[in-house]
Amino acid sequence: MLLRLIGRYLRAGVLVGSKVEPTDWGPPQGSPLSPLLDRMRKHWRIGLILVGLGLLLLAYFRFSSPSTPSFTAQPAAVPSLPASPVPERALEYKVHTLPRSVVHTLLIPAQSKFVITPALSDKVNTVEELAQRYGAIAALNGGFFDPQNQKSTSPVILQGYQLAKPEDNERLMSNPDLIPYLDKILNRTEFRRYRCGRISRYDIVLRQALPPTNCQLEDALGGGPRLLPNTTLVQEGFLDSSKGTITRDSLGSKQPNARTAIGITSDGSVIWLMVAQKSNAPTESGMTLQELADFMKTLRIEQGMNLDGGSSSALFYQGKTIYGKVDEAGKSVQRPVKSALLIQSIKKPGE
Repeated sequence: MLLRLIGRYLRAGVLVGSKVEPTDWGPPQGSPLSPLLDRMRKHWRIGLILVGLGLLLLAYFRFSSPSTPSFTAQPAAVPSLPASPVPERALEYKVHTLPRSVVHTLLIPAQSKFVITPALSDKVNTVEELAQRYGAIAALNGGFFDPQNQKSTSPVILQGYQLAKPEDNERLMSNPDLIPYLDKILNRTEFRRYRCGRISRYDIVLRQALPPTNCQLEDALGGGPRLLPNTTLVQEGFLDSSKGTITRDSLGSKQPNARTAIGITSDGSVIWLMVAQKSNAPTESGMTLQELADFMKTLRIEQGMNLDGGSSSALFYQGKTIYGKVDEAGKSVQRPVKSALLIQSIKKPGE
């Protein structure tokens, strides 16, 4: 109401003689409105200064004193039970003492902080040396190789890169005794790690198998034959027989021996197995491949494959190497290998 009156006063004009002249800007000179507006202007500046000081004081007390209550309305919190953190699953190492062998197993939980990757040596090294070189928690001997030229006869893929393939081993490819089996040798079973979105998963398939849809092949290590769900001793172990008599058994699959294998359970966990012979029965202890497959079933393994066994069988864990093969004197055979599987810990952000 006051502003309307002041506005009408300013637009009323001024009397000059007997004529009313309009006023376009400000109050007329000598008008009683001038001192009123001047006082209002001064008071407005003082008021603005006081308001500014008040806001500064309010901000100071609001943020410097934790006991000062907030005047901002907040929605009421919904009561809930305290969240229980999911415990991180650890590696599980076990020793199974059987009548003819001692089986060492190491379980790697699915979707844990542990990852399994292959490693390939320039020449040959012990599993302990490979573990120490790459800072691994554990190491298991891997695929097959030619001891004479120290070249791998099993494929090895690491982070999508082909580190080794059997086609590059000239002794393998030019061996006249193996030419009839080359198509099968070049398509043996391998252990794989896929990257499917943000999830890693493991699988056991033939080398020429394609990755699942929306998955990328990260790592692979060849071996064979497959042990579970069915054995492929004839297809991959090149086991031949005639009239009930074995005529060819290149892997000694029917003889007890030190063995190395890997399996995958229904929940995606991986189990390493290393079958060690007994020192008091070096020629009669160990497992056949069929016995190994049967034992893997007791661990609820659904997919399984054989790795390079015999003298190559070795497991490194907790700073100690356990060898599977023993000589006639009952002493452990410590054979360097060309490739291995490693367990490494994935560091989470902030660790």
